[in-house]
Amino acid sequence: MSTPIYQIKNPQAEQKRLEEAARILRQGGLVVFPTETVYGLGGDATNAEAAEKIYAAKGRPSDNPLIVHIADPSDAEKYAFVPPLYRDLAKAFMPGPLTVILPKKDIIPRQTTGGLDTIAVRCPSHPVAHALIQVFGRPIAAPSANLSGKPSPTRIEDVREDMDGRVDLMLDGGPCEIGLESTIVQLREDGSAVLLRPGAVTRDALLCVLPRVEIAPAVTGELEPGQVALSPGMKYRHYAPSSPFVLLDGPEEDILSFLRREQQKGCAVLCYDEEIAELESIRLFPVGPKADLAEQARRLFTRLREADHSGAPVIYGHLPVMDGLGLALYNRMIRAAAHTVRTLP
Repeated sequence: MSTPIYQIKNPQAEQKRLEEAARILRQGGLVVFPTETVYGLGGDATNAEAAEKIYAAKGRPSDNPLIVHIADPSDAEKYAFVPPLYRDLAKAFMPGPLTVILPKKDIIPRQTTGGLDTIAVRCPSHPVAHALIQVFGRPIAAPSANLSGKPSPTRIEDVREDMDGRVDLMLDGGPCEIGLESTIVQLREDGSAVLLRPGAVTRDALLCVLPRVEIAPAVTGELEPGQVALSPGMKYRHYAPSSPFVLLDGPEEDILSFLRREQQKGCAVLCYDEEIAELESIRLFPVGPKADLAEQARRLFTRLREADHSGAPVIYGHLPVMDGLGLALYNRMIRAAAHTVRTLP
């Protein structure tokens, strides 16, 4: 059966639809909802069976932890042991695209945390997400609303492609503002933190609050065999189209020359807007101006899906810089490409 979709433009004026979504969640069902980062696939975070349904709907390994969404940053104290540094981060960045890993309390089942003794907590700023959690009255466990491994959805059309018939209800709140999943950090007792997944809250921004922020090796590399994934997006191939995705590194002119040759083979290209006039391929998927990393983040997953739908035998993209928001783009794209980088010339 096709999953019903409710468009919600004004949460305050559409309480009945939110109440229906909350009722589904209370019964252990699944509801897709928008956040400022990507669309989430939500279930009751306190319900072990709901967590198992989330893993089944996504085809996601059950050792990949889920993020728990709360209505107010202070609600974290109900579900986790909260150090003072969490409150500092919450004051600076919440509601917003930041997730903090904390020791969990027993109210959150281990099915929600991927078997870990920690919980990943986030307070989204999207008005629909915020209103849904408030009406529900409990935390919502929600990974991105896509089939495991595929590009995360930033539009309801992307959600429908992957989740139609797999969930009980979808809430359409329009395109997501940021386009990349939240930043994830784990706090240490000495006041420092480990950046497990970069996002719109950059390392430089975190350093305005924290004395030291270490970047986990898995942000730019691969987990060691047997290493435990402390947050989503660390252990498995993620964000990937079906066709091979290859990142190109080298001088701009060398990359353009390579792409002109490859056009004859029907490739797809995630290009910068400035390159459109330089390339003749009918399979160009512009991600934004070269200097506008925020626009590239907004477009990335949608363009990956569109390029995949084009039927191209291979998709090329630029290897991002690793500064600021570029680190988040690098993290997503290197995983989507399964760490496949071609250096030119």
